[in-house]
Amino acid sequence: MNTTNKPAPRGRPRRFDPDEALVQAQRLFHEKGYDGVSVADLTQALGIRPPSFYAAFGSKLELYQRVLERYISNGALLLRQILEAEQSLAVALTQVLEEAAHSYAVDPGATGCLVLEGTRSDDPLARAAADRYHQAAQALIRARIAACQPQRAEELADFVITTMAGLSASARHGQSVERLLASARLAGLALTQALAADGARLDGCDL
Repeated sequence: MNTTNKPAPRGRPRRFDPDEALVQAQRLFHEKGYDGVSVADLTQALGIRPPSFYAAFGSKLELYQRVLERYISNGALLLRQILEAEQSLAVALTQVLEEAAHSYAVDPGATGCLVLEGTRSDDPLARAAADRYHQAAQALIRARIAACQPQRAEELADFVITTMAGLSASARHGQSVERLLASARLAGLALTQALAADGARLDGCDL
């Protein structure tokens, strides 16, 4: 009988992947919101200790800022592509709302808009970080409308943004994709009627 004690084989430790860490962190922030996520939650989800976390990301806020950047750069709503496509203003705005409705509820574990929900954070720095992207989205929508309806750009952009905020909140409360899409299409009809009532016809701005 061989009684020699051999050390158990040890595998190589898993290599820390910053890109995968961002994916995991994004899901956590999306699920719980910035205020609901602690550094302990993040280190546990990422499988690292606090010193490694701070060495890699600096702080919870800095990680959140990187997550927001990733969320936008990965085409959260494909907002720019929709607004710059060769289609009527009414169709473009309706498509923005429909795309928002779909993206906000398609993943049950990441409902709502990460940016819009972030603008409600109790942390002023996190709120400001999210608001920068929110303001940029508003500017894109307002500019697209102003190219066709300069006098109503503020009013119509506010309507679109307010509708998107409502869709995000409803998704967070568990409303289905189908119900959100129905609301988005009703809002699209209201936009179409409002634009048609103005009777404006500009080059490249068929309503």
